[in-house]
Amino acid sequence: MAPTEWYRVYLAAPEEVEIEGLESFEKQTCRNRCTISGTKDKCTMYEGIMLSVPVKKVEHKQLTRDIEISYQSRWQHQHWISLVSTYKNTPYFDYYEEFFKPFYEKEYRFLWDFNSEIHETIMALMRNERPSEVSLQKSAFSYRCTADWRGEDLNRFFGDGKSILDELFEYGPETTDHLR
Repeated sequence: MAPTEWYRVYLAAPEEVEIEGLESFEKQTCRNRCTISGTKDKCTMYEGIMLSVPVKKVEHKQLTRDIEISYQSRWQHQHWISLVSTYKNTPYFDYYEEFFKPFYEKEYRFLWDFNSEIHETIMALMRNERPSEVSLQKSAFSYRCTADWRGEDLNRFFGDGKSILDELFEYGPETTDHLR
């Protein structure tokens, strides 16, 4: 559930964006984290809620596609409760809930598979299509960004870093037009 700005870049030139599965996994990045909007605080500023998918111990230079998800904690339940409480009053949550709930019920072995299926679901919903079962065998999801953002301040590239879900649940099938 990448940042909104990542999707803006992706939609502008999808042929120039690849998500690389053969790179060495970088800890503490948006590969296994996202920030969703939270509730308003006392100063009427929005607080973000960081959602992180826990991964099993990462070996030195382990490939991103080989990173395994850890289920030692109840992160799926916690994520789903956060999504519901954050987005339940948005215009499109009721329409899209059924497409996201399965990600928090099924156990995925690899982070790559989890991220790939969520990305394909988000793209289908933004195209106003009904998401289908994603074929993980297809090589179309071999993504690598042409820019190298490792070690950089992602705010420089992705603004506030809020997840695409903020836009999707607010604008529904008009999300793509809104991002452009």
